[in-house]
Amino acid sequence: MNDAALRYFLEVVQVGSIAEASARLNVAASAISRQISNLEDDLGTQLFERRARRLVLSAAGELLAQHARRIRLEEQQVVTEIRRLKGLERGSVRIGCTEGFGTDFVPRMIGVFRRTYPGISFEMHVAAPRAVTRMVSEGAVDVGLSFGFVPEAGVRVELGGSAPLVALMAPDHELADRAFVTLADISAFPVGLPGPETTARQLFDALCGVEGVAIEPAMTTNYMAGLWSFAEIGGAIILTGRITAASRLSRFRIRAVPLQTRASTERRYEIQTMQGRALPQAVRIFVDMMAKELKLLDAAIVTAQAAERAAPRG
Repeated sequence: MNDAALRYFLEVVQVGSIAEASARLNVAASAISRQISNLEDDLGTQLFERRARRLVLSAAGELLAQHARRIRLEEQQVVTEIRRLKGLERGSVRIGCTEGFGTDFVPRMIGVFRRTYPGISFEMHVAAPRAVTRMVSEGAVDVGLSFGFVPEAGVRVELGGSAPLVALMAPDHELADRAFVTLADISAFPVGLPGPETTARQLFDALCGVEGVAIEPAMTTNYMAGLWSFAEIGGAIILTGRITAASRLSRFRIRAVPLQTRASTERRYEIQTMQGRALPQAVRIFVDMMAKELKLLDAAIVTAQAAERAAPRG
């Protein structure tokens, strides 16, 4: 497989059309079509399925696309490492993350990293969990921080941990001194929830269904800072992941109370990279640094919650 064929193939994968790929690459459509036909002949299988006006990858095409993306990223890595040997101490790390990670945790980690490696710049893309995972698997970002219920194809989980929901409320809220709250407890108060595209909302809806508790949110939004303010100054209870809460509690006058449920539905937070890809040195160091910090943060949460449960109640 030659480089030009793979480059044309990936462009068609991205735009879904040979004509559009031709316009973007400034290469004749016939040349692109011929290269893709040659790939299909060499591999003995069809790479695309023709559907209406769009080309969609076949199962074999998906495998080739993953391979081609890894090759492209590794070529970029080689160029970066060669420049480093010349004394050019610069590079970039592309991060995809959910808003919960992107508001505090990731910017703080970037600041810590750049104190040691000031020549490395960062791009941060905030998206819904599934979109973050897709960016990782397609090579659009180097590393992703996301939430999910089951492992996804095309990504390697560098670190995973439990991400149960906690209830957040102002310190003077009626439920703030509880060791834990239930869905029935919070149903009597105004509740703020994130949008249905988030795994926190999907988990909350699933738990309500399992326990037979109907909760009509007083506020729904895709803006996390607005939700936190709704709890802090609006007298509401909001639901978010334990790890997200721990990373930003210091910025709000707010208290986190564990949510106790009978259901065993669970979700996880994950640091994700592309399956099978050899990571550039800067990305590898940054991933390891975030993994270490998340382990410490998670352990601190569990210890603090155990201490709160053991403390006498007035």
